[in-house]
Amino acid sequence: MSKIPRGDFVSLRRLTRTHGKLLSLALTAAAIGALALAATASAVTHHPKGEYAPFADCPLSNAKISSCLLAKTEGGEFVIGSTKVPIVSTITLQGGIEKFLSGEESVVAAEDGNTLSKTPQKVPGGLAGFVKCNEVENFIERILCEVTFENGVTGVNAITELAAPASSIGLHTANLLGATGTALSLPVKVRLENPLLGSSCYIGSNAKPIVIEFTTGKTSPPPPNKSISGNPGEASFNEAETIITIKNNSLVNNSFAAPKIEIFKSEESCGLLTPIVNSKIGLPSAAGKNTAILKGKLQVASAEAVKASE
Repeated sequence: MSKIPRGDFVSLRRLTRTHGKLLSLALTAAAIGALALAATASAVTHHPKGEYAPFADCPLSNAKISSCLLAKTEGGEFVIGSTKVPIVSTITLQGGIEKFLSGEESVVAAEDGNTLSKTPQKVPGGLAGFVKCNEVENFIERILCEVTFENGVTGVNAITELAAPASSIGLHTANLLGATGTALSLPVKVRLENPLLGSSCYIGSNAKPIVIEFTTGKTSPPPPNKSISGNPGEASFNEAETIITIKNNSLVNNSFAAPKIEIFKSEESCGLLTPIVNSKIGLPSAAGKNTAILKGKLQVASAEAVKASE
């Protein structure tokens, strides 16, 4: 069975001794989060076995892949403007990493394209938190609102998606391990899901993503937010030294900005309710008024070992 390349393993051990804890690469996932990218026609099905089975979507067909990534965001929260959405349903990010621990890491999309799960998170208060039908002035809009409430369709889900290919994710291993600076730069958009809001109700877009620069160290946000801290997590290795598991990690940022939703742009519009949603959430929301906290578990495996298990 192939181990993690010796140089990588020695570096990990050295950094673990130096910093006491091994940082969470995990929340490359973060996502978080997140967005499933379109599957490619050339995708190949892999069937790793045993402890490597969870890495089935690692892009092993890509010869440049050195490691396989599996990250689970199991807790945390997103706060945008006046709206807070706790992460209660697990978000999964899976794929590959080129040049792991080199300082020039690059995230590669999952073999079947399902890089980041589109996991709905319930918005507390549902639609009532955004819209009060009796306050809607437009007659047609008010009728639609009332019909929705009468039918009981009041729940709103927030779905965090990648707003760019996986290769656009910025991953900085030294910062991850050292709990300093930007560990992960993640371009995202957040979809608000409810029949009344339409199918394209997004905060942020592919053209104008919300860029969140996560750290496992301390943040330095503009007011009114105050500094918060992340956590590199706790590292362990499997017997063969081919899988790194990092538990209890936390990536944080509370200095990013969120744009308003544009009513006239079909790819990011909540229809006639767009102005009301912007007003209720407080969009645009300037830096210092938003927060993202991703907590979870990360596993990174040697791609060679995963492939050899098939």
